[in-house]
Amino acid sequence: MTIREIPAETLDPVRFIEEKCEALAAETAGGIAVNALSGGVDSSVTTMLAHRALGDRLKTFFIDNGLMRKNEPEFVVETMEKLGVPVVLVDAKDEFFSALRGVGDPEQKRQVITDTFYQSVFGRLVRESGATFLLQGTIYTDVEETVAGIKRQHNILSQLGIDTEEAYGYKVIEPLIELRKTGVRAVGKALGLPESIWNRPPFPGPALVARVIGEAAPEKIDLIRNATAIVEEELAGVDAFQYLAVLHEDRVTGVRDGSRRYGNQIEIRCWDSLDATEARPTRLPFDLLETMAARITSEIPEVVSVTYNITTKPPSTIEAL
Repeated sequence: MTIREIPAETLDPVRFIEEKCEALAAETAGGIAVNALSGGVDSSVTTMLAHRALGDRLKTFFIDNGLMRKNEPEFVVETMEKLGVPVVLVDAKDEFFSALRGVGDPEQKRQVITDTFYQSVFGRLVRESGATFLLQGTIYTDVEETVAGIKRQHNILSQLGIDTEEAYGYKVIEPLIELRKTGVRAVGKALGLPESIWNRPPFPGPALVARVIGEAAPEKIDLIRNATAIVEEELAGVDAFQYLAVLHEDRVTGVRDGSRRYGNQIEIRCWDSLDATEARPTRLPFDLLETMAARITSEIPEVVSVTYNITTKPPSTIEAL
């Protein structure tokens, strides 16, 4: 890679913001830029940074792909609009679920998300807006893992030789690409984002698709969305880098109302890490694990088994897919 990393310990967030705002204004040269706000830390920081640099020349969209956290579209749009950033909410659930139908392979699912987003949904919005620039929150770790072959991140394009102007009709600008997550959080705090945004748990670009083993059918997404809400509620006070729920593909034997019942299995993951390159499972109190298991199996009747991942990264990864 030729990208120069800015380590968190040497980062000056205020100076970084000033330099990136100047660079964004110059690179877009008075043109219209668009960005897709997902509500994750990276996309939210990118949005605020670009809004400060470009003002009315930035058009921000929240693509509701049906694959996000519970109540995520409403929460994110309202939060950003309170900060003075207008956001257009776009309902694209049918397009994404239609494209994902019958797809179970992890890499194929990521490719479907990439194609549906960049070519179909967002490509259409870019053409209608007349924009020639797309801002996205790619960070250093995304590139590092993709180039190393660890995991293909859906937002990695030019680093894989994809000419975005030729393929999609617009130039991609990635203002956070020199930073890892810790640095991005520091910039978000300096930009005035609320802690509920800059300090929220990382969320994958392919959204809940990355947390469903096998086909990401609507009913499975609903199930993992509910499990995710429980895990995030119960672990909100834990000092951890990231925590999440994973829905396994195989059904397992359980007991409901005194009878044998085949149901779903949820895996909980909680990590201690500095920058996501290495991670260790957080040593959670056993009673907290029991509470999460009880809530998940009682509030989501389809689930009959809850496990906790205790494998380090490497050889595991933080997300399941």
